[in-house]
Amino acid sequence: MIPKEHDGKIVQDYLMKEQGFSRRLLTRLKREPAHIHCNGEHIRMVDRLRQGDSLTVILTEPAHIPPNPELVVPIIYEDQDLIVFRKPAGMPVHPSILHYRDTLANFFSYHMQVQGIEATFRPINRLDRDTMGLCLAAKNALAAQKLCGRLEKEYTAIVCGILPEESGEIDAPIGREDGSLLKRTVRQDGQRSVTRYWVLERTEHYTTVKIQLLTGRTHQIRVHFSHLGFPLAGDGLYGGSTNDYRTQALCCNRLEFVHPVAGEVLDFRINIQEEWAAIQV
Repeated sequence: MIPKEHDGKIVQDYLMKEQGFSRRLLTRLKREPAHIHCNGEHIRMVDRLRQGDSLTVILTEPAHIPPNPELVVPIIYEDQDLIVFRKPAGMPVHPSILHYRDTLANFFSYHMQVQGIEATFRPINRLDRDTMGLCLAAKNALAAQKLCGRLEKEYTAIVCGILPEESGEIDAPIGREDGSLLKRTVRQDGQRSVTRYWVLERTEHYTTVKIQLLTGRTHQIRVHFSHLGFPLAGDGLYGGSTNDYRTQALCCNRLEFVHPVAGEVLDFRINIQEEWAAIQV
């Protein structure tokens, strides 16, 4: 419903200035006039809104990723604008030459197909294939635009060895390792990368840490803790022991953000002990 303070505003101005629509998205809506209504009837971008009007914008996009009904991924939350998955370890987010039908995108495509919805897969936080935990995807361009860069993320990891400090900050540039298409390393000509951590628990062979990323480089957490001499448990690529965990012990266990349409704060958390149990040898 249009509030009193926006009475008389032009539709285009209201969508851009108050709802965060981009010019590109508005241009697309102009080409799809059946997708925008006011009080149940078509309205033009140049028309004016009145207090109490009910403005409806329908955002649909064709799906291009093949659906796979054989995949199973827990869904933590879903509404018409976004979906929060609990991604398992070993599942890539995006399809590639080696992973064409076994990705989170393939599951998303199938899940949307079942509901009869056309939606492009737009992951907001991209987890590595072997990183498990909460993964947020937008169902339309507007939600993706308003969510991008606005997530509060918390990771938990188990590292090999006993970290002596209770907390710390790793500020070390990361770049691609020479001769490798996959592996990253700390190097002076790399991009600035900053990781903060807090110790949660110490056991005989491992330390569990809570992590906040101030930058988002490829393999950042894995590279930084390996650089410190405390590689992630289960992470054979960066020197971690695989005695007790079959893959890297790294999980995005918390996501907090403001809903792109409703404006309410959403805070999702998962039980980290269940995640560790899933990857133990």
